[in-house]
Amino acid sequence: MQVTDKKALSLTSLAAAVVSALGLAMSQSVLATGKASCDAGPQASWQTQEQLGSMLTAKGWQIRRIKIDGGCYEVYAMNERGERVEAYFHPRTFAPVPIGSKDFKG
Repeated sequence: MQVTDKKALSLTSLAAAVVSALGLAMSQSVLATGKASCDAGPQASWQTQEQLGSMLTAKGWQIRRIKIDGGCYEVYAMNERGERVEAYFHPRTFAPVPIGSKDFKG
């Protein structure tokens, strides 16, 4: 009967490990889309989202939303040509970040 208890314990441990791994993977996907990432350092050194919004508005963009994604600012907006865009900007320099960039230094 001890062998059965050990098998049950092993299956329970395996199931717990699988659930934990899936939870971690899902939480990471919520944090970043993976379309771009920036090596921007601590947030205390970043310019504000409001400053980015003001800069883009001055260029004729209509801002819908600005959020942090992958260490970059992700912007949903209508650009100066009236096109709907999802764009990424480095939070310290506001340099445009090409989609697919990893650890963009700006």
